[in-house]
Amino acid sequence: MPTLKYRRVLLKLSGEALAGEQKTGIDPETVSVICTEIGSVLNMGVQMALVIGGGNIFRGLSASAKGMERSSADYMGMLATVLNALAVQDMLERQGYPTRVLSAIAMRQVCEPYVRRRALHHLDKGRVVICAAGTGNPYFTTDTTAALRGMELKCDAIIKATKVDGIYDKDPARFPDAVKFTTISYDETLTRRLGVMDATAFALVRDNNVPIIVCRMFGGQISRAVCGEAVGTIVHG
Repeated sequence: MPTLKYRRVLLKLSGEALAGEQKTGIDPETVSVICTEIGSVLNMGVQMALVIGGGNIFRGLSASAKGMERSSADYMGMLATVLNALAVQDMLERQGYPTRVLSAIAMRQVCEPYVRRRALHHLDKGRVVICAAGTGNPYFTTDTTAALRGMELKCDAIIKATKVDGIYDKDPARFPDAVKFTTISYDETLTRRLGVMDATAFALVRDNNVPIIVCRMFGGQISRAVCGEAVGTIVHG
Protein backbone atom coordinates (compact mmCIF):
# COMPACT_ATOMS: atom_id res chain seq x y z
CA MET A 1 0.00 0.00 0.00
CA PRO A 2 1.52 3.37 -1.01
CA THR A 3 2.08 6.12 1.55
CA LEU A 4 -0.72 8.66 1.39
CA LYS A 5 -0.21 12.37 1.91
CA TYR A 6 -3.94 13.10 1.64
CA ARG A 7 -6.23 10.52 3.25
CA ARG A 8 -9.52 12.29 2.63
CA VAL A 9 -10.05 14.35 -0.52
CA LEU A 10 -12.79 16.24 -2.31
CA LEU A 11 -12.68 15.50 -6.03
CA LYS A 12 -14.27 18.13 -8.30
CA LEU A 13 -15.28 17.04 -11.80
CA SER A 14 -16.84 19.11 -14.54
CA GLY A 15 -20.13 17.92 -15.95
CA GLU A 16 -18.61 18.11 -19.42
CA ALA A 17 -16.18 15.34 -18.44
CA LEU A 18 -19.09 12.87 -18.35
CA ALA A 19 -20.11 13.70 -21.91
CA GLY A 20 -16.88 12.50 -23.52
CA GLU A 21 -16.68 13.27 -27.23
CA GLN A 22 -20.42 13.97 -27.32
CA LYS A 23 -19.84 17.33 -25.55
CA THR A 24 -23.35 17.17 -24.08
CA GLY A 25 -25.34 14.55 -22.19
CA ILE A 26 -23.91 11.53 -20.38
CA ASP A 27 -21.74 8.97 -22.19
CA PRO A 28 -21.77 5.67 -20.22
CA GLU A 29 -18.41 4.55 -21.61
CA THR A 30 -16.74 7.78 -20.52
CA VAL A 31 -18.37 7.54 -17.09
CA SER A 32 -17.02 3.99 -16.79
CA VAL A 33 -13.47 5.12 -17.56
CA ILE A 34 -13.74 7.98 -15.06
CA CYS A 35 -15.05 5.64 -12.36
CA THR A 36 -12.22 3.19 -13.02
CA GLU A 37 -9.79 6.06 -12.43
CA ILE A 38 -11.61 6.97 -9.22
CA GLY A 39 -11.59 3.31 -8.17
CA SER A 40 -7.80 3.14 -8.44
CA VAL A 41 -7.64 5.95 -5.86
CA LEU A 42 -10.21 4.32 -3.58
CA ASN A 43 -8.23 1.07 -3.68
CA MET A 44 -5.36 2.95 -2.03
CA GLY A 45 -7.50 3.55 1.05
CA VAL A 46 -8.41 7.16 0.28
CA GLN A 47 -11.74 8.48 1.56
CA MET A 48 -13.40 10.49 -1.20
CA ALA A 49 -16.22 12.98 -1.63
CA LEU A 50 -17.24 14.11 -5.11
CA VAL A 51 -18.77 17.28 -6.50
CA ILE A 52 -19.79 17.13 -10.16
CA GLY A 53 -20.87 20.07 -12.29
CA GLY A 54 -23.93 20.05 -14.53
CA GLY A 55 -22.66 21.87 -17.62
CA ASN A 56 -23.10 18.83 -19.88
CA ILE A 57 -26.86 19.08 -19.32
CA PHE A 58 -27.67 22.65 -18.34
CA ARG A 59 -25.57 25.66 -17.39
CA GLY A 60 -27.47 28.18 -15.29
CA LEU A 61 -25.16 31.13 -15.85
CA SER A 62 -25.35 30.76 -19.64
CA ALA A 63 -29.13 30.53 -19.57
CA SER A 64 -29.27 33.61 -17.34
CA ALA A 65 -27.14 35.54 -19.82
CA LYS A 66 -29.72 34.71 -22.50
CA GLY A 67 -32.56 36.20 -20.50
CA MET A 68 -33.73 33.47 -18.12
CA GLU A 69 -34.30 34.55 -14.52
CA ARG A 70 -31.05 33.76 -12.68
CA SER A 71 -32.49 31.89 -9.70
CA SER A 72 -34.63 29.63 -11.90
CA ALA A 73 -31.67 28.95 -14.19
CA ASP A 74 -29.44 28.09 -11.24
CA TYR A 75 -31.99 25.70 -9.77
CA MET A 76 -32.20 23.94 -13.12
CA GLY A 77 -28.41 23.65 -13.12
CA MET A 78 -28.53 22.13 -9.63
CA LEU A 79 -30.97 19.48 -10.82
CA ALA A 80 -28.58 18.68 -13.69
CA THR A 81 -25.87 17.88 -11.13
CA VAL A 82 -28.20 15.33 -9.52
CA LEU A 83 -28.54 13.50 -12.85
CA ASN A 84 -24.76 13.37 -13.16
CA ALA A 85 -24.37 12.23 -9.56
CA LEU A 86 -26.80 9.33 -10.10
CA ALA A 87 -24.94 8.29 -13.26
CA VAL A 88 -21.60 8.20 -11.42
CA GLN A 89 -23.16 6.42 -8.44
CA ASP A 90 -24.57 3.70 -10.69
CA MET A 91 -21.22 3.10 -12.40
CA LEU A 92 -19.17 3.15 -9.18
CA GLU A 93 -21.49 0.60 -7.58
CA ARG A 94 -21.32 -1.58 -10.71
CA GLN A 95 -17.57 -1.57 -10.16
CA GLY A 96 -17.99 -2.58 -6.52
CA TYR A 97 -17.62 0.71 -4.63
CA PRO A 98 -20.32 1.64 -2.09
CA THR A 99 -21.62 5.11 -2.84
CA ARG A 100 -24.15 7.59 -1.45
CA VAL A 101 -25.62 10.60 -3.24
CA LEU A 102 -26.47 13.42 -0.84
CA SER A 103 -28.47 16.27 -2.32
CA ALA A 104 -28.76 19.83 -1.02
CA ILE A 105 -32.28 19.83 -2.51
CA ALA A 106 -34.49 17.17 -0.94
CA MET A 107 -35.61 14.40 -3.29
CA ARG A 108 -35.85 11.40 -1.03
CA GLN A 109 -37.01 8.96 -3.70
CA VAL A 110 -33.62 9.07 -5.45
CA CYS A 111 -31.02 10.23 -2.91
CA GLU A 112 -30.42 11.24 0.69
CA PRO A 113 -30.64 14.85 1.87
CA TYR A 114 -27.26 16.43 2.49
CA VAL A 115 -26.55 16.41 6.22
CA ARG A 116 -22.95 17.05 7.22
CA ARG A 117 -22.81 14.49 10.03
CA ARG A 118 -24.40 11.85 7.80
CA ALA A 119 -21.86 12.57 5.07
CA LEU A 120 -19.00 12.24 7.56
CA HIS A 121 -20.45 8.93 8.75
CA HIS A 122 -20.55 7.59 5.19
CA LEU A 123 -16.92 8.62 4.63
CA ASP A 124 -15.84 6.92 7.84
CA LYS A 125 -17.59 3.75 6.62
CA GLY A 126 -15.59 3.84 3.39
CA ARG A 127 -18.40 5.00 1.12
CA VAL A 128 -17.94 7.50 -1.69
CA VAL A 129 -20.06 10.57 -0.94
CA ILE A 130 -21.36 12.40 -4.02
CA CYS A 131 -22.57 15.88 -3.07
CA ALA A 132 -25.30 16.93 -5.50
CA ALA A 133 -27.48 19.99 -6.16
CA GLY A 134 -24.76 22.49 -5.32
CA THR A 135 -25.24 24.36 -2.08
CA GLY A 136 -29.02 24.34 -2.57
CA ASN A 137 -28.92 28.08 -3.23
CA PRO A 138 -28.80 30.08 -6.46
CA TYR A 139 -25.84 32.33 -7.32
CA PHE A 140 -23.29 29.76 -6.09
CA THR A 141 -21.27 27.64 -8.49
CA THR A 142 -20.23 24.02 -8.11
CA ASP A 143 -16.68 25.33 -7.53
CA THR A 144 -17.99 27.07 -4.42
CA THR A 145 -19.83 23.87 -3.51
CA ALA A 146 -16.57 21.92 -3.78
CA ALA A 147 -14.79 24.40 -1.53
CA LEU A 148 -17.61 24.42 1.01
CA ARG A 149 -18.04 20.64 1.14
CA GLY A 150 -14.29 20.16 1.26
CA MET A 151 -14.17 22.24 4.41
CA GLU A 152 -17.30 20.78 5.99
CA LEU A 153 -16.11 17.21 5.45
CA LYS A 154 -12.61 17.89 6.81
CA CYS A 155 -10.87 17.01 3.55
CA ASP A 156 -7.08 17.25 3.42
CA ALA A 157 -7.14 18.61 -0.14
CA ILE A 158 -9.44 19.56 -2.99
CA ILE A 159 -8.50 17.95 -6.29
CA LYS A 160 -9.84 19.51 -9.47
CA ALA A 161 -9.51 16.96 -12.27
CA THR A 162 -9.43 18.48 -15.76
CA LYS A 163 -8.39 17.65 -19.31
CA VAL A 164 -5.06 19.48 -18.86
CA ASP A 165 -2.23 18.60 -16.49
CA GLY A 166 -2.25 21.73 -14.35
CA ILE A 167 -2.55 25.50 -14.39
CA TYR A 168 -0.89 27.50 -17.17
CA ASP A 169 -0.34 31.23 -17.57
CA LYS A 170 -2.51 31.02 -20.72
CA ASP A 171 -4.47 28.42 -22.63
CA PRO A 172 -1.98 25.68 -23.65
CA ALA A 173 -4.34 24.51 -26.41
CA ARG A 174 -4.04 27.88 -28.14
CA PHE A 175 -0.57 29.05 -27.13
CA PRO A 176 2.39 26.64 -27.56
CA ASP A 177 4.54 28.89 -25.33
CA ALA A 178 2.16 28.60 -22.35
CA VAL A 179 4.03 28.08 -19.09
CA LYS A 180 2.82 25.63 -16.48
CA PHE A 181 2.91 26.49 -12.78
CA THR A 182 4.12 23.79 -10.39
CA THR A 183 2.85 25.75 -7.40
CA ILE A 184 1.01 29.05 -7.17
CA SER A 185 -0.62 31.04 -4.37
CA TYR A 186 -4.34 31.72 -4.03
CA ASP A 187 -3.75 35.45 -4.40
CA GLU A 188 -1.64 35.13 -7.54
CA THR A 189 -4.21 32.84 -9.12
CA LEU A 190 -6.89 35.47 -8.55
CA THR A 191 -4.67 38.38 -9.62
CA ARG A 192 -3.75 36.64 -12.90
CA ARG A 193 -7.43 35.71 -13.50
CA LEU A 194 -6.45 32.15 -14.36
CA GLY A 195 -10.03 30.91 -14.01
CA VAL A 196 -9.27 27.82 -11.93
CA MET A 197 -12.17 28.45 -9.55
CA ASP A 198 -14.37 31.45 -8.90
CA ALA A 199 -13.47 34.09 -6.32
CA THR A 200 -15.98 32.86 -3.73
CA ALA A 201 -14.49 29.36 -3.80
CA PHE A 202 -10.97 30.74 -3.48
CA ALA A 203 -11.97 32.91 -0.52
CA LEU A 204 -13.20 29.83 1.33
CA VAL A 205 -10.11 27.69 0.73
CA ARG A 206 -7.70 30.57 1.33
CA ASP A 207 -9.26 31.40 4.71
CA ASN A 208 -9.01 27.74 5.74
CA ASN A 209 -5.66 27.02 4.04
CA VAL A 210 -6.84 23.93 2.16
CA PRO A 211 -4.61 23.09 -0.83
CA ILE A 212 -6.14 22.79 -4.29
CA ILE A 213 -4.50 20.36 -6.70
CA VAL A 214 -5.29 20.79 -10.39
CA CYS A 215 -4.30 17.76 -12.45
CA ARG A 216 -5.33 15.60 -15.37
CA MET A 217 -8.34 13.33 -14.89
CA PHE A 218 -6.70 10.35 -16.57
CA GLY A 219 -3.29 8.72 -16.56
CA GLY A 220 -3.10 7.99 -12.85
CA GLN A 221 -2.41 11.60 -11.89
CA ILE A 222 -5.01 11.64 -9.11
CA SER A 223 -3.45 8.53 -7.53
CA ARG A 224 -0.04 10.17 -7.67
CA ALA A 225 -1.39 13.43 -6.28
CA VAL A 226 -2.83 11.82 -3.13
CA CYS A 227 0.62 10.35 -2.49
CA GLY A 228 2.14 13.82 -2.60
CA GLU A 229 3.95 13.42 -5.92
CA ALA A 230 4.64 16.51 -7.97
CA VAL A 231 1.86 16.28 -10.54
CA GLY A 232 -0.32 19.06 -11.84
CA THR A 233 -0.32 22.36 -9.98
CA ILE A 234 -0.78 22.94 -6.24
CA VAL A 235 -2.55 26.14 -5.19
CA HIS A 236 -1.67 27.06 -1.62
CA GLY A 237 -1.52 29.94 0.84
